[in-house]
Parts: sequence; C-alpha cells; structure tokens
Amino acid sequence: MTDQQVLEIAQQALLISIQIGAPTLLVGLVVGVVIALIQALTQIQEMTLVFVPKILVIFLTMFLTLPWMMSVLVTFTRELADTMIGAG
Repeated sequence: MTDQQVLEIAQQALLISIQIGAPTLLVGLVVGVVIALIQALTQIQEMTLVFVPKILVIFLTMFLTLPWMMSVLVTFTRELADTMIGAG
C-alpha cells in the first residue's frame, strides 16, 4: 500500500465521519437555537429546558438515521478490505 493510498483512505474516513455525524449535529444545533430563542422571548432561564428536548431529539435522529449510518460504514469497510486484500 502506497503513501497516496493511505492518505486517500484517511481522507475518505474523515469525510464519512463528517457525513455520518452531520445529521445528528445539525438537528442538535437547530433544536438548541430554537429553544434558546424561546428562552430569550419568554425570559425563562431553566437549564433543563435546553438539555432534555435536545437529548430526546438527538436520540430520535440517531434512531432514524442508524440504518443509513450502518450502510455507509459497512460499504466503507468492505471497500477498505477489498483495497487491503488487493494490495496484499
């Protein structure tokens, strides 16, 4: 395996990490901003009001996107194994 192949695999791994993490992070960001806006408008400064809905929505998002995440990871792993077997 050449240095170029190793760099390409590392780049693919980083891009897949971003791709898999993005939906969960974006949903958490949107929910956090919406709750912060509601808190600012109503002047309610309860800390649990931020965390509980955010955690619930993030778990729901992960539950809904888990099959897609696994298929992306399995595809990457198979391609990586094929590359390693072909190089060996």
